[in-house]
Amino acid sequence: MSIFSPPPAQYSVRVGRIRSQITMAAISKVESHTSGARDVEKDVVRAQPATEFPEDSKTDLDDDSTHVQEGVKRVEAITAVWSRKSLWSTFALLWLVCFVSSLLASIDTALSPYVTSSFSRHGLLAVINIAARVIGGVVTLSIGKLIDIRGRMEGFVGSLFLITIGMIMKATCQNVETYAAAQVFTWVGKVALGFIISVFVADITTLKNRMIIFAINSTPNIATTFAGPKIAELFYTRVNFRWAFGAFTIILIVVSLPVVFILYYHEMKAKKLGVLRPKSGRTRWQSTVHYIIEFDVVGAILISGGFTLITLPFSLVSSASHSWQSASIIVMIVMGVVGLVAFVAWERYFARVKFFPFEFLKDRTFLGAVLSHFVVFMTTFIWDAYYSSYLQVVQALSISIANYVLNAYSLTSYFTGPFIALYIRYTGHVKYPALIAVPIYLLGTALLIYFRVPGANVGYLTMCQVLVGFGAGMINQMAQLATMACVRHQDVAVALAIYGLFGSVGSSVGYAVAGGIWTNILPVKLYEFLPDDAKNMTATIYGDINQQMKYPIGNPIRDAVIAAYGDVMRKMVIVGSALIPLTIICVAVWRNINVKKLEAMEKRARGNVF
Repeated sequence: MSIFSPPPAQYSVRVGRIRSQITMAAISKVESHTSGARDVEKDVVRAQPATEFPEDSKTDLDDDSTHVQEGVKRVEAITAVWSRKSLWSTFALLWLVCFVSSLLASIDTALSPYVTSSFSRHGLLAVINIAARVIGGVVTLSIGKLIDIRGRMEGFVGSLFLITIGMIMKATCQNVETYAAAQVFTWVGKVALGFIISVFVADITTLKNRMIIFAINSTPNIATTFAGPKIAELFYTRVNFRWAFGAFTIILIVVSLPVVFILYYHEMKAKKLGVLRPKSGRTRWQSTVHYIIEFDVVGAILISGGFTLITLPFSLVSSASHSWQSASIIVMIVMGVVGLVAFVAWERYFARVKFFPFEFLKDRTFLGAVLSHFVVFMTTFIWDAYYSSYLQVVQALSISIANYVLNAYSLTSYFTGPFIALYIRYTGHVKYPALIAVPIYLLGTALLIYFRVPGANVGYLTMCQVLVGFGAGMINQMAQLATMACVRHQDVAVALAIYGLFGSVGSSVGYAVAGGIWTNILPVKLYEFLPDDAKNMTATIYGDINQQMKYPIGNPIRDAVIAAYGDVMRKMVIVGSALIPLTIICVAVWRNINVKKLEAMEKRARGNVF
């Protein structure tokens, strides 16, 4: 789920200095008011020879308070004044928020083909997601900066607001343009919510225990994988998709309010005890100018616009009057490249606070981790973008059953997550499990080339999803932890934001490739395979999934649609499989990090954490 420029990474172990964020006077007050709180002044590391922690050492050792952002100070103050009971209550409430958020996302995904089809624009599924995912990834950097400057609570509330706006727009949309805008709001809010929860979990856990809570927070997906599609089907068949969006948005807000209350209560308590300093004293105008500079609005616009303009033409080209020779397509690509070049120039010469911390990418482990996340998302969404539609049209599955098969990918990842987290907890290894996972991911994707054909047994498709989910889940889990292990605690938010950005851009590239294949090949294949007396129906069938399933299997028109789907989907899987070996290179450059050793080097007093 930052735009300031952090200090360069340092890998030497600095062990002679132990600093405290909270004064002894504040600690005495905290101890007198907080039952069960640990002594946050306790030294958690002893002097060790630098040779004991070779290249593993992260840029941690937060012993300079001048570099600590206000949002980080706030969360450290909260963990200093809350009790063990509050800590575990927060874990439970965050799990509940993750459950409802995952359920809403599952319902949304299952209904998306029918929403676009209601406007006869089924083929725009990929186009809509390209812009949403690019913007979502870029905005995460701004959100990372926001929660570092202002606080986790403000970011949490802001993400709920974006989801609410997006879902209201979806529930009331009357055209595909409004739905596309709503998808941007919804996706940005969903990404922001998950990102902020991840950052907050990182704030209240130690490095070796962190993936345990991350994995537990992902377990709701095991239930929502089955519940979401079925609920979506019931709403679609008995009510309509609009009520589904509205109902579960309200539920999400209700379950999120207790988390906001806990954060607000303990922040006020920290202020009362003198742990937090008073506000800066800036005027409203001074604060406005300050945040415009801090958020680097120009940089955010340039990078998001650049990526969007480069990836969109792949899906839009089939509708342009002159295909790739169309002036609009050429202008979009040129402007996208210009936007990215301008972004680099702006960051290099003009930005007072840099939007993107390029210094982090000098660390080969950090760079390899985020690139592996990019490649996994890119290769997955090349063949996954229209998979739900394929299962319903070609395999004649219902909305719920089709999404059960589709979600076997994520189900496997979420089910195995806690076991992988326990492995990390007790061994500390990160690199070797990721290397083992890459061949499994490649095997699952490559088998789809053989099994994703008309008439194939659905069980084999599910088996492939399980293999892909296990491999991709392990790679992403290790990559996320490697990313956090390379930075200090105060930089975790921006590290996770960069990690999320690479994933979002990777998925948008995957959607762009999928959209390009779909929009350029499927209409041609439909026209080729349809009977002569039905060729005039090509555009209608292409634009509406309901028209594609209108005729029973065995009817010449339905068989033509199935043949066209089979041809296009095979090409998608081949392209996705061919790019997976890039993941091996990305993982191979990681240092052999052991997070158990890294945790011993953490010097910042972080209060009552797990």
